[in-house]
Amino acid sequence: MTTPADAADHGLLSPQWAGLEIAQVTSDAAIVHAMLDVEVALAWAWEELGFAPTGTGQTVAGVREGFDVDVAELAARSRSGGNPVIPLVKDLRSAVAETDAAASVWVHRGATSQDILDTALMLVASRAIRQMRRDARATVESLVTLAETHRDTLMVSRTLTQHGVPSTFGVKAAGWLAGVVRAAAALERSHDALPVQWGGAGGTLSAYAVIGGEGTGLRVASLVAERLGLADSVPWQTQRAPVVELGATLAQLAGALGKIAVDVLLLARPELGELGEPSAAGRGGSSAMPQKQNPVLSVLIHSAARQAPGLAAELQRSALAVDERPEGAWHAEWQALRQLLRLGGGAAEAAAELTGGLRVYPEAMRHNLGMSGPLVVSERLMIEYGPRLGRDRLQELVTRAAGDADADLGALLRAEPELAEVSDSALAESLDPAHYLGDARLIVDRVVAGVREGGEA
Repeated sequence: MTTPADAADHGLLSPQWAGLEIAQVTSDAAIVHAMLDVEVALAWAWEELGFAPTGTGQTVAGVREGFDVDVAELAARSRSGGNPVIPLVKDLRSAVAETDAAASVWVHRGATSQDILDTALMLVASRAIRQMRRDARATVESLVTLAETHRDTLMVSRTLTQHGVPSTFGVKAAGWLAGVVRAAAALERSHDALPVQWGGAGGTLSAYAVIGGEGTGLRVASLVAERLGLADSVPWQTQRAPVVELGATLAQLAGALGKIAVDVLLLARPELGELGEPSAAGRGGSSAMPQKQNPVLSVLIHSAARQAPGLAAELQRSALAVDERPEGAWHAEWQALRQLLRLGGGAAEAAAELTGGLRVYPEAMRHNLGMSGPLVVSERLMIEYGPRLGRDRLQELVTRAAGDADADLGALLRAEPELAEVSDSALAESLDPAHYLGDARLIVDRVVAGVREGGEA
């Protein structure tokens, strides 16, 4: 049985990501794993440049493979220096020394804690984003299908919570699609630009110059970046644009997915019944009301999207890092970045499932559209017949029809002498919501075509 002494964060209060693959990729153990990956890459770099003895990289890599880290103990020890790199390097260097004293000299050589942790977090972000990209692609594919399938499925648009003008579910799905595609493209660019952060003690890489002369530090950074699959970069330890941009991108993704979620939450209400989440055994139940089937996927996506902007704002504040080593701003980034990655990953996985199995009810959409009757095309009537009747007179007729359930707007219009020349068929078409869709089909076609051509819709 779990006791209060178990201090591990399993995501008990974070169902947006608990138990998912993203939780493993961003766990404490995964961050330790990434920090060790960076240390190994540094050892290899020193060897490849001809400074460390042959075999140094392999030795450090071999020790790292069998290196047992007590993450809880490491976390506690990190308090003394303010970050986990200091105790981790001490333990790694000692372990390498037991195998090869000469190789241990090159462990963490020239680096500082921020180099290792910043680069490790970029590596964790890279691994997390790979999952998000996979799920985003699945969501895009599902939205393309929804948009095409329901290109002509009539529904009502809603503005300020009220019925607006006729629309189609294809247009709504295409709007979702355009938002996700743009966010996914931004995520792709962000992933490809994730950089190594390598500056040494004060951002000048001076320790490397002592060993190998001017330019050695930049060459080491390039080799570390290449081995880790990150972008090469000059030091950015207090120029936090990479973190700020990553945070903004993750918030954009959460927002695009959150838009889908809030629409589903509204349209899945029983009194509307236009959409339904995919069902799964045991999901969505209520502890008190057994008749309920809660839209849990949308709830989780929505909650993630609500949290993301605040976390991105915390990362934005990191741009105010002082001097050449931040005195708290850097430390404040860590959890904000990890939580953003977790929320983005959890939302992306939930969205892939939601859109892949979304239930659409065209009959309910048409029924709800019909609740407004011909009033839903009042905009068209104003444009088409306003010049003949006068806007004030037409507004009076629309207002009368809206306020009197027995009033027939079509009959009211038919009785107006100024419209005598309008045929019954033309008037009927003007009152038919299906004939007031504007460029709905073309919008769907353009978005889908843009996606299929590899663009951003």
